[in-house]
Amino acid sequence: MKRIKKFGVLQTAKVAALLYTIVSAIFIIPFGFIAVIFSSVDYPFSALGGGGILIFFLPLLYGIMGFITVAIGCSIYNLISDKTGGIEVEVEDGPSPFAGPQNYQQG
Repeated sequence: MKRIKKFGVLQTAKVAALLYTIVSAIFIIPFGFIAVIFSSVDYPFSALGGGGILIFFLPLLYGIMGFITVAIGCSIYNLISDKTGGIEVEVEDGPSPFAGPQNYQQG
């Protein structure tokens, strides 16, 4: 078993923020458009107002909040990992994805 002793706070937060932004955009933008279309049936110009524009800013807001919360979480983990021993993980060595084609024998 190996232990995660410390997290790189900024690097981990950047990766998490990008994941939060992409995943939330995949769901929020399409469903947001559907909501705007159906809510603007009686009021055709309401789709151009606050709700329609907010659809594009929510994924960015999710990314910013994800960065902040993951940075705080990593910082707290780094503070307590010395006292608790950290998280244990089991890893195994596998083939490198950059090694090129392998000669496998078929049997």
